Amino acid sequence: MSNTAPLRPQPAASEHPPLKARNVAFDWTDTPLHWIPGDPFSTHTINVLHLLLPAGERWFVHVYKQVLPHIRDPRLRADVIGFIGQEAMHSQAHDEVLPHLKAQGLDPAPYTAQVDWLFEKLLGDRTLPPGRPRRWWLLERVALIAAIEHYTAFLGDWVLNARALDARGADPTMLDLLRWHGAEEVEHRSVAFDLFVHLDGGYRRRVRTWATAFAALVFLWQRGTRFFLAHDPSLTDGRASVREFVRAGRRGVLPTTGAMARSIPQYLSRTYHPSHYGSTEQAMAYLAASPAATAADARTTGGA
Repeated sequence: MSNTAPLRPQPAASEHPPLKARNVAFDWTDTPLHWIPGDPFSTHTINVLHLLLPAGERWFVHVYKQVLPHIRDPRLRADVIGFIGQEAMHSQAHDEVLPHLKAQGLDPAPYTAQVDWLFEKLLGDRTLPPGRPRRWWLLERVALIAAIEHYTAFLGDWVLNARALDARGADPTMLDLLRWHGAEEVEHRSVAFDLFVHLDGGYRRRVRTWATAFAALVFLWQRGTRFFLAHDPSLTDGRASVREFVRAGRRGVLPTTGAMARSIPQYLSRTYHPSHYGSTEQAMAYLAASPAATAADARTTGGA
């Protein structure tokens, strides 16, 4: 397998809005534990985001701050700075859900401690000699982030279009959190991949880090869902199963297994570029209507 692709990824012709962090706030007072009524499995499958994202996105920010001095393209540098601001806000917003879960009898601390170890220790900084070893580890993490961002954009696009959640009476505050976050993931979906291509772009590294990221996400997600269901104080026999995941996908309250399978060859295509998947126009339209995002804009304008 050649490490140099004969075809280079090309972005789709589209708008390129400047990325900005929106200082959102959410009130969880009236959000029930099972915010998708009568569906604890789907609720907790999505709740895993609150376990993974605070530590994961803090890690994104930490790595990208190390990368900034290596970026030679001014436009990409501006995008990365905007990306850092948005990811820091995502981490904070999901982190603020955890005390609400704990108050409802579901303490996430045992699981989040494991996630923190993964990002801070296993994927954290290493004492390496300067030069090629140190650069190799930095590029590996940049490539891992690009692979993970493929799936955050996939989930962002899914939740923006998941009308079954509305039809089933999902809590509007939680939906706004998920769709605000999802819209920003779609908005900045090309940044991580463009940065990877700018610094390296090797196809073997892309495949290798995709395999690592995909396996880790599947493992952590199923483990997190099992943790939530096992510790949910309202359930006497909470269990997770692949069959239930497939059923939830068919109901439209989780992504379908077919859509997830199709996302694999997309990323592994030599001509893949994130801009070909998802709609910037749709993302910006949601951000213009989101209760949390519009309130954040009003606070910013009012304080200007």
